[in-house]
Order: sequence, then structure tokens, then C-alpha cells
Amino acid sequence: MKNEKVELSSEQREELLRALKARFEKNMNRHEGFEWAIVQAKLEANTEKLWSLHEMERTGGEPDVVGYDEEMGEYIFYDCSAESPKGRRSVCYDNEALESRKQHKPENSAINMAIDMGIELLTEEQYLELQKLGNFDTKTSSWVKTPSEIRKLGGAIFADYRYGNVFVYHNGADSYYGARGFRGSLRV
Repeated sequence: MKNEKVELSSEQREELLRALKARFEKNMNRHEGFEWAIVQAKLEANTEKLWSLHEMERTGGEPDVVGYDEEMGEYIFYDCSAESPKGRRSVCYDNEALESRKQHKPENSAINMAIDMGIELLTEEQYLELQKLGNFDTKTSSWVKTPSEIRKLGGAIFADYRYGNVFVYHNGADSYYGARGFRGSLRV
């Protein structure tokens, strides 16, 4: 299901790198001690990952570096938009949920979109880590990767930030709302 076009034009690549660099420099609290030049070199060596970051950016995710996996030698990007990415809202959880809806189907599902973009949904643990970097989803909510035992029973989980706390909730996987989308992660 993944999109075949994984090559950005040189203009798209330059525009994306400028946006990522500006966000990186503006939010050093998310990645203290990291150097943009090293991150950029890693990105330029991974054009498919650069395309996925472009998709994250295009859909309103505002991806930024939030960590580094020493063992794997990979930078970790999360969607850091203040609210759930605008271009990824009004989706149910996965394809099974999408297919089960008889009427008023959403256009897509969070899992399908993530696969198409080459990214992963944030897990509950990752979502909690993201919230340590700021207050995200104060007006929206985001689907998070749902454990299989919950999904087998027809449910899915989502999270948001309200009243000074992170809340993790459940809903039917086939539900969708205008203020619920999903956040992704990408390793480069």
C-alpha cells in the first residue's frame, strides 16, 4: 500500500531541510547536544526517509528530532505539531475498522495512512515521552498504537492532554472524529 513515489525534487528537498533545520534550532530543548549538520547528513543519505518526513510535514505533523538510538545509530523523529496533525484527522483506527463501517465511512484509517507515509503510530509510551517536551493535543486527540488484545475486542486507544494531565482513553476502532488524528514516529 506504500506510495511508490519516494523521490523528492531538489526544490522539495531543500524546502523540507530548511523547515526541519528551523524547527530543530527553535526547539533545542527536544534534542539538547545534537548537531543539525550531523542530522542533515543522515537525512540526505536516506532519501526514502526524507520522503516520509516530507509526508509528515505535508500533513501538518511538524516533525522534529526527539532522540537518538545509540545502539541502532538512528535519529528519532516525532510529529511535534501542537495539535494532532490537521491532514490526518477524521480517520478510524485501522483498515479492519474502516471496512466494518456500513455507512458514513471516513476516507481512511490511521494505520493505512501511516503505512502509506512510511511511518509508525506513536505507542502509548512514546506519546507520554512526547508530552514531556511540551503540551500537545490540548484541543485534539491522537490515536496511539493499540495492543493486539484490545484491538481483537474491537477497541483502540487514543490520548490527549487536558487539565494538566495526559489521558489515555479507549473507543471503538471504527469511530472517527474531526478532532482526532494520529501522530507518527520515524527513525533515520
